[in-house]
Amino acid sequence: MSDKRDYYEVLGVQRKASDSDIKKAFRSMARKYHPDKNPDNPESEKNFKEVQEAYAILSNPEERRKYDMFGHNRPGGSPFGSGGFQGVNISIEDLFGGGFESIFSSIFGGGGNRSRSSRGTDLLVSHSISFEQAFNGTDEEIEIEVLNQCSSCSGSGSETSDGIRICPTCDGRGRITRIERVGPFHQQLTQDCKSCKGEGRIIQNPCKSCRGEGRSHQSKKVKFSIPPGIDSGTRLRMTGHGESPKSQNGKPGNLYIEIDVSNHDWFERDGADLLMALPVSYVDLILGATIEIPHIDGDLLRVKIPASSRPGETVTISQRGMPSSRIRGGRGSVMVLLKLAIPNKVNRVMRKKLEEMKEDLSGGFSDITEGLIKEANDRRNS
Repeated sequence: MSDKRDYYEVLGVQRKASDSDIKKAFRSMARKYHPDKNPDNPESEKNFKEVQEAYAILSNPEERRKYDMFGHNRPGGSPFGSGGFQGVNISIEDLFGGGFESIFSSIFGGGGNRSRSSRGTDLLVSHSISFEQAFNGTDEEIEIEVLNQCSSCSGSGSETSDGIRICPTCDGRGRITRIERVGPFHQQLTQDCKSCKGEGRIIQNPCKSCRGEGRSHQSKKVKFSIPPGIDSGTRLRMTGHGESPKSQNGKPGNLYIEIDVSNHDWFERDGADLLMALPVSYVDLILGATIEIPHIDGDLLRVKIPASSRPGETVTISQRGMPSSRIRGGRGSVMVLLKLAIPNKVNRVMRKKLEEMKEDLSGGFSDITEGLIKEANDRRNS
C-alpha cells in the first residue's frame, strides 16, 4: 500500500475534473508552494514537488488513465523510473505565463517545443499630401521595404522540414532560469538561452534564401484611406502591415503612417479653422465691400467687409473651414484678418485724389486730441 497522497487530493480537484480544471488547480497550488515565495519554509520544496508530480501524471491522458485504474500501485512500477519523480525547474514567470506545459509534456517523451509567441516590430513611415487632399480626403498607396516571412521556407528558417530540433540546453523553452541565494533571499534570474538565441529550437540546415532567419527583406505595397480634415502629425495605423515576427507562431507588427500636409498658398490651420490675412484698401475699409476669392471646397469664398472696418479686425465665415466630425455642422470656420493694403507707388492721378480726400477727412487739433483720448481709454478698458 503506497503512502503517497492521492493525486487528485494533492491538486484539490474531483476525479472527473477537466484538463482545464487540473491545469488551473496546478497553477494555483504551484504558486502557493513555490520555493521562491516560501524561502523560510523548508516544507515548501517538498509540497511543491508533490504538486508537480501530481500534475505530471494527471495532465498526461495515458498516465491519468493508468492512475485511475491502478492508483499508485500500477503494474511495472513508477512511470518516472527507479529514482522516482525528481521535480522540474519551473519559474514563477512560467506559472503566470503558461510556460510549464511543454516542460511536463517532455517528461513522458512528448517533446513539446515551447516556441515563445512574439510580435513583429512596428514600422513608422512619413507620407506627404497636399492641402487640398487633406481637405477632401483621398485613397493612397505606398511601397515600403519590410521584413516579411521568407517564402522559401515559410518562415521556419530551415531548408528542409526535418532540419529543426528542440534545443537541448533549454528543452525548447528558449530561456534559462536559475535561482541564486543572496543573503537570506532567493533571486531568480531568467535570460534567453544562448544556444538557441531564445528561440527554443536549433536549425541544423538553414534556409539558403533567408540564411536561417525565417524572414527576408521584401517590397510591399500598402493601400490606405485618408479621412477628410486630417492634420499634419496624424498617424494612421495599418494593423498587421509591420515586420513579421521571428517566431512562426507570433503576429506581425503594425505599420504607422504619419501624415505630412503641405502648406497652402494663403491658409493656415488652427484645428478645423482656417486662418488668412486679407489685404484691403483704405476705401474698402471705410465704405465696406464684398471680396470673392477661390476656396479649396471648389466654391467662391465671399468675404463681406462691414463699412468703417479697421485694420486688425477679423471677419468670421462659419462652416467654410476644414471638415471635422467633432464640430456641429461638420466644418470649422474661416477667420479673415483685415490688413490695410498700402500701395508701393502712387501715380499723379491717384495722388491728386488722395490729397483731395485728405482735405475732406482731416480735422482740426481738437479732433486729434479726442482721438488720442479715445484710444487711450480703449486700451485701459480692454
